[in-house]
Amino acid sequence: MFDSILNILNEITAAIASLFLGVLQYPFSPEQRIFWLYLLSSIFLAYLVYRQNRRNEDQDQDTPYTKSFFNFLFPRDVWENPSAWLDIRYFFFHQTVRLLIYGVLLTEVMTFMFNLFTGGAGVIPESMAFPETDLAHTLFVTLYMLLLIAFVDFVSFGIHYLQHKVPFLWEFHKVHHSLEVMHPISNYREHPVDNLFYMTGTGTAYGLFLGVVYLLFGYLPTMPQILGVPLVAFAFNMLGYNLRHSHIWLRWPGNWAKAFASPAHHHIHHSCHPDHIDKNFAFIFPVWDVLFKTYHLPETNKDVHFGISKTYVSEYKSILALYFLPFIKVTNLHKKIAGNSKKTLP
Repeated sequence: MFDSILNILNEITAAIASLFLGVLQYPFSPEQRIFWLYLLSSIFLAYLVYRQNRRNEDQDQDTPYTKSFFNFLFPRDVWENPSAWLDIRYFFFHQTVRLLIYGVLLTEVMTFMFNLFTGGAGVIPESMAFPETDLAHTLFVTLYMLLLIAFVDFVSFGIHYLQHKVPFLWEFHKVHHSLEVMHPISNYREHPVDNLFYMTGTGTAYGLFLGVVYLLFGYLPTMPQILGVPLVAFAFNMLGYNLRHSHIWLRWPGNWAKAFASPAHHHIHHSCHPDHIDKNFAFIFPVWDVLFKTYHLPETNKDVHFGISKTYVSEYKSILALYFLPFIKVTNLHKKIAGNSKKTLP
């Protein structure tokens, strides 16, 4: 009996250790947002912003711009804030859970929806021969890739909107918005319930889209990839993804800002200025925000202030608070709703 329990504990420990090792390998995996190449491209874009700021301030002032690029990249007001270091501690703790949610459950939900929609009993076929010419194949695959990513991005937009508008979901999503300062690791301050809701929605979207294509064409094309990552996702990560959660304001010029989400687009989403609340829900294509009138992107970040509100004193001071406080708040919310319902009964 004791040996059986010991074996189970050893297996659990080995599984957790394996997941933790996977987290340590994030900077070397192109599938992860903090892959070294994405970080390097963000540093390059940050340097361009730094140079532009330096030119602007040198023109406006008699004294030269004295801030070094290192201090611009790692400002003291960010790294002296406890919120920044809580993100790093939480990253190592939570990612072992997140890997399970996205690595296992996402695939299961996607496959289930595909089989449910197509009537299949097996798994999603990896590839099938395309019966037309190479040109037709290239055009089909390109269109397929764009439509798939646009559809999943639209579903993600809807999920994100609900996370803000449904009180039950907001209590879990609030964990991510409790950030007082932002750096790339802040991207991972998410609650597992938030992860599950998002994973279920996007997994369903992927499965439905794949099922429709399979029923119509009997074919599932393989999307063009770079380093094992879909081309559009790779481009999105390279174009300053890690600046989305940072202090560095980078806005695409003109209407490009409405075509492809810039870091500034997401800064506004995290800002608690009254004009910024519940704006910019889209992840990749801001056109969804434009269509549903949730788009807002000023020229500068002078009114941007990260957090729930300027007067909000964060309750999320520890890893345990980030995990369990939302459950307490949801329970209190349920009790309040139940109490109000009783008062309205005759």
